[in-house]
Amino acid sequence: MSHTSPTLMPHFTVSSSSDNNRLRLFCGSSNIALAQEIASYLGMDIGPMIRKRFADGELYVQIQESIRGCDVYLIQPCCNPVNDHFMELLIMIDACRRASARQITAVIPYYGYARADRKTAGRESITAKLVANLITEAGAHRVLSMDLHSAQIQGYFDIPFDHIYSTPVLLDYFSTKDLSDLVIVSPDVGGVARARAFAKKLDDAPLAIIDKRRQSHNVAEVMNIIGDVKNKTAVLVDDMIDTAGTITKGANLLREEGARRVYACATHAVFSGPAISRLSSGVLEEVIVTNTIPIPETNCFKQLTVLSVANLLGEAIWRVHEDTSVSSMFR
Repeated sequence: MSHTSPTLMPHFTVSSSSDNNRLRLFCGSSNIALAQEIASYLGMDIGPMIRKRFADGELYVQIQESIRGCDVYLIQPCCNPVNDHFMELLIMIDACRRASARQITAVIPYYGYARADRKTAGRESITAKLVANLITEAGAHRVLSMDLHSAQIQGYFDIPFDHIYSTPVLLDYFSTKDLSDLVIVSPDVGGVARARAFAKKLDDAPLAIIDKRRQSHNVAEVMNIIGDVKNKTAVLVDDMIDTAGTITKGANLLREEGARRVYACATHAVFSGPAISRLSSGVLEEVIVTNTIPIPETNCFKQLTVLSVANLLGEAIWRVHEDTSVSSMFR
């Protein structure tokens, strides 16, 4: 497994002006390593905070410095255990609000419950909307997130929402590899827009789509390929890899249809259940993910490459703080 960071250079020098002193970074317990990388990009330290869990499982948070009148950025991807990490984020937001922070931005690289974004049957919850309501109600003034499962989630918020993409980091990595006869593959019909945008940035590479029928949650059934993959290098593009059923069945189908090599790339390495054994089985040449979610050593395997999105997130935080354009990072 290899770790690489993109060559994004800071567009600033952190001066001692009162406005820069207003910027404060804090992080929850879900991805401390990523938060530290973001802090080092911004040339600052993560603010002091006590986090503890009582004997009955309740969480406690206390900010250890004055943040009155400050712009506070709380870094907390809501990954597994999602409910603990989400509750910790809400408690951090509430603590900052009660401590008179001027502006509170929830930096959520991985937005938990993003797949529960609509009703597919009667009597279901739209949990992604509930999560949005809770974040807003807790007191956040703004949200910054990366590669949402569906972009419509931005509309669940009535506060400003900055949506950023890992694409520059992934493209930067692919540009270092000499891949010929490339075809970008969407593992399902829902991911076509994402795969098409990715293909366009890779010298307008051709696109293929895997059409599948899903019978129940976390069970994918691959049907057939729309597009030509014979003797090509196929790159499966998705927003996340969870149990890896979709990706590995897709990869097997691509091999059967004559693809020479198969790569998989995704922003969020959720990696639940049988994901590691499936991904390391040898059907995939390489699995490229980012560090929005921490990957424990036990979940690392030979084909895995983890790219850092810390500089992208750091740059976005700086631009939000400086009131400059975030979208121009992706043009």
